[in-house]
Amino acid sequence: MNLDTLYSELTLETKAKLVLMVLDGLGDLATNAQGRVTPLEAARTPNLDALVADGCAQGRMIPVAPGITPGSGPGHLGLFGYDPLEFQVGRGVIEALGLGVDLKAGDVAARANFCTLDAQGVVTDRRAGRIDTPVCERLCSLLAQKMKKIGDVDVLIKAGKGHRFVVVFRGPGMEGPLTDADPHREGLPIPAAKPVAPDAAKARKTAEVVAQFYRQALPLLAKEQPANGFLMRGIAHQPDIPLFQNRYRLKPACLAVYPMYKGLAQLVGMTKIEGPQTIAEQFERYLAEYDRYDFFFIHYKYTDMYGEDGNFPAKQRAIEEFDAALPILLRKRPDVLAITGDHSTPCALKGHSWHPQPVLLHSPYSGDDKLERFTETGANLGSLGVFEAKYLLRYMQANARMFDKFGA
Repeated sequence: MNLDTLYSELTLETKAKLVLMVLDGLGDLATNAQGRVTPLEAARTPNLDALVADGCAQGRMIPVAPGITPGSGPGHLGLFGYDPLEFQVGRGVIEALGLGVDLKAGDVAARANFCTLDAQGVVTDRRAGRIDTPVCERLCSLLAQKMKKIGDVDVLIKAGKGHRFVVVFRGPGMEGPLTDADPHREGLPIPAAKPVAPDAAKARKTAEVVAQFYRQALPLLAKEQPANGFLMRGIAHQPDIPLFQNRYRLKPACLAVYPMYKGLAQLVGMTKIEGPQTIAEQFERYLAEYDRYDFFFIHYKYTDMYGEDGNFPAKQRAIEEFDAALPILLRKRPDVLAITGDHSTPCALKGHSWHPQPVLLHSPYSGDDKLERFTETGANLGSLGVFEAKYLLRYMQANARMFDKFGA
């Protein structure tokens, strides 16, 4: 029997409230350069410590497979209980949905961000100094005015936050996925986007359209500084994914700030709750919406952002800011609370990594690992052990008493 089918057959209707709290890129490494502690271990977290003292289970999660470094899409789909190897979603689709773009069948979307190029076309800063959102909006408006159509393909451009934006190509005979038009590090030129499957005719047309888009758009940005270029990733079309509510019998809502994470939630049928910008505001909104939903996905970006910058003190402060806001959430403590990351973003690597991320699971039935704090070191000793992230939702359902007994 298929395992998902078994879970569905065992699922019971309850009135339980579940919260999945994702501190993006939470996991880190204890290195000699960092005093042999991680930002999570160095952070002062009295409220997390109190939650641990109340009794919880801890462990580590493999986001995709051993040794595989995930992007945010696979990392979150795993947390939502979807096998990221089975359900592969282009990052552009996620970002476009998060920005409110109404994608249609056949649309190809790309996640893009402005970058800095030198005179030879070599990328010198992949994020263009993290330009402010108003600058991004102005540049996107400039491109949108000049780049409305390429042949028989319409071009839609929409600004996101900071240096990020999305490009959607809408026309006949289009399909992804393509490789990234991004060298993924400084010191190299922008590579051409190519079909992942070379024999896919629709993907070849998409690659030609993307190449033409670059040829026409880059000259329009040539005099802009520092954002005189752009990179494109996750160039793909929207796949068919089972809805979260049908899969888990839980009415889900999303509280996220950045478009990509709203898009991931929308992709699986979660309701996007718009408005809150800080983690405290997100928790306050959770209190207000508590009676309307069974499952809340709450996303906090800054742990990942500072990890990618290699900024240990800032990542530590971000964890402390989350901890300071946590009592707001706990005013209406859910029946099941999971706190984790979608992957690790070690400061030493300045990027995502393959290292299992720590996870905390709190419920009346989670048991007590008798640990003092929630840290990577403590999680290594926890009763959950090391497991694949795609099973976290099933652990949460079990702790919510949502499964009937299997067999006689």
